Amino acid sequence: MIPFFEYNWQVRDEWFAWCSRLPEEELVGPRTGGVGSILKTLFHIIDVEYSWIRGIQGKEDIVFGYADYDTLEKVRSLSDRCRGEVTEFLKGYGEGRNEKVVRVPWDEEEYTVDEVMHHLIAHEIHHIGQLSVWARELDLTPVAAHYVGRSLKTLFSN
Repeated sequence: MIPFFEYNWQVRDEWFAWCSRLPEEELVGPRTGGVGSILKTLFHIIDVEYSWIRGIQGKEDIVFGYADYDTLEKVRSLSDRCRGEVTEFLKGYGEGRNEKVVRVPWDEEEYTVDEVMHHLIAHEIHHIGQLSVWARELDLTPVAAHYVGRSLKTLFSN
């Protein structure tokens, strides 16, 4: 699963670079679907990943307010900051099945760690697709979403 987190992060960073070419009004302008705008969608991806990883660890959820991260630079900085903590968790996670039960305050259901990890991967890929549709609506080429052909570093090679 770890290579898929690395894939998502690499693609996310490419979306940040892609977005840096857009005027602010396109980043924050209303979009059909998703959470309402390109910037809010990037913020949402990060917030969800971080909250669930903290939930897996039994840590208190840190609620980020979008109003505090209302520019591309602030969202990118949040991504980098949260990624550090998520990376540390993943280094200790390893591979294999994890059926430990996870309970989080924002959901009444119980999930296994594996279910949450798979959800996080699929969640970001889903939103990458939304970003791609919005890019096409702007007559721009979206970030390539291919998994093959990417050089993914492994968290365990360091």
